[in-house]
Amino acid sequence: MSPIRAVLFDLDGVLVDAREWHWEALNQALRLFGYEIGREEHLTTFDGLPTRKKLAYLHEHRGFPKGLAGVINELKQVYTKQLIATHCFPVFHIEYAVSRLKTENYKLAVCTNSIRETCDMMLGQSGLLDYFDTTLSNQDCARPKPDPDIYVTAMSRLGVAPAETVIVEDNDYGVQAATASGAHVLRVADPSEVTYWNIRSRIRQVEAAS
Repeated sequence: MSPIRAVLFDLDGVLVDAREWHWEALNQALRLFGYEIGREEHLTTFDGLPTRKKLAYLHEHRGFPKGLAGVINELKQVYTKQLIATHCFPVFHIEYAVSRLKTENYKLAVCTNSIRETCDMMLGQSGLLDYFDTTLSNQDCARPKPDPDIYVTAMSRLGVAPAETVIVEDNDYGVQAATASGAHVLRVADPSEVTYWNIRSRIRQVEAAS
């Protein structure tokens, strides 16, 4: 049996309900140049991708000018930080889950397709930053999700094997990355399902099947 030693978390839509913020911030920047992404389209096609990948998709499928990608990306990050500053607060059941797992000596990491600055800002304002042994943004790995690189790097930093790891993810790109890393996956619909008991139940399930 390989006991679980580490729990890795996605950030947006798992630890922090930031999916709407990313959608709103990107549209706020795109509207300046006559573009917009519908809510349903964002959830089904763009959710979980880094901004540069979203803009590349718009260029390929909707004729978005490639030369605007840089300025749109910069504006989007500014608007995202404004939304985080006014909407991101600690959520009791999330902090309880993470603190209990930390007390039980699990190694903990955050692996997000967001940039480093917004990752640290969200974790800080939600009161979670100090619980994690390591955090990785899309600037800390060569290839973002759905490539497994960020999860493979996190497990290497923590010194754990995929068989000893549970990854908590919410979207298709993240689940694809987590599965390809070889770790065990707990898929959640949104942060309301990120509870201590759901995570412990998945750990017990994995260990019982080993």
